[in-house]
Amino acid sequence: MMARGDHGTGNRYSRRAILAAGPILPLLAPCRGIASSPRVDITVSPDDTGVQASIAKALERASLLGRPATIGLKPGVYREKLTIAVPDVTLVGLGRGAVIVYGAAAGLRRPDGSTWGTGGSATLTIEASGVTLAGLTIRNDFDYIDDLKTHASGGGQAVALSIGRRADRTLIERCAIEGYQDTLYVATRSLFRRCRIAGGVDFIFGGAAALFQHCDIVTRFVPDAPESGFVAAPSTLADQQYGFVFDRCHLARERGVPDGSTWLGRPWRAGGNMAILGSTVFLRCRLDAHIKREGWTAMGFTDPSGIKRMLQPSQARLFEWKSSGPGAAPPGPGRRRLSDAEAGTYTSDAILQGWVP
Repeated sequence: MMARGDHGTGNRYSRRAILAAGPILPLLAPCRGIASSPRVDITVSPDDTGVQASIAKALERASLLGRPATIGLKPGVYREKLTIAVPDVTLVGLGRGAVIVYGAAAGLRRPDGSTWGTGGSATLTIEASGVTLAGLTIRNDFDYIDDLKTHASGGGQAVALSIGRRADRTLIERCAIEGYQDTLYVATRSLFRRCRIAGGVDFIFGGAAALFQHCDIVTRFVPDAPESGFVAAPSTLADQQYGFVFDRCHLARERGVPDGSTWLGRPWRAGGNMAILGSTVFLRCRLDAHIKREGWTAMGFTDPSGIKRMLQPSQARLFEWKSSGPGAAPPGPGRRRLSDAEAGTYTSDAILQGWVP
């Protein structure tokens, strides 16, 4: 379970945040599965036509094989809350429309009466090395929009995918990851290729070295919201060279998200840890017109002495290189640029520390 500090229910947009009516075109449609049938060890189907009727049972079986295993998911909706603790497991969608979905949120109650908390809210949690997800939709369908009206949950953070501290070398390909506030948490080395990640408030967050290649990063619509949120909330340790790196991604929006309403992000000093100095870099990304001209904004934290402070973007490591599109803006104090030489150091080998999926 992750410590959030002043990130979450304490931030000023946590209840009015920014999220979700109709999706733009196919951006939030179920993710396309694998076109050719991969070799699978265990097949799962929601209509009992597979070897297993649930992903949880398939993971149990995979743990007994004693070797890397591929679990194939036939099209359908799997309403399961899952943790992958088996190393070197692959979950792959067979055909179109394999959807893993659950509806927990930070303030909602578990069966034992305690609250889920942000970390416990995840639909799918990865806590093992060498896990691959391909051709899947992973969704948290907690009714965030209704909760903005009722405030019933007591905390609307609702994670779809959590890549935890016991994970490493996580590969996510051609997946849709959908939520509202805190959609995707990434704590360890990960690679995302050709994914769609949708949310509003701090919807890609954590301290990992993570590379996002050719992904659609979609800001969601909330009626009457004064702003449309924050894309990234990095909590990178100061002595860690790389944090979130977005390479040739498209920062898109749902219909209704206004021009100039969305921040590229803000630096999250999780738990008031003074050793954290967030890092996010956008390389050769197309930014639609919803991105604010100012780019980045500050984020509150409570320091070890109990004093509330703000971590300013200029104090963190937040940069762009060769941004394009109507959301791009001239270089300035709020839109710092890497030099060509600096951008050249952001190779996949360097970011992923030699890991080649």
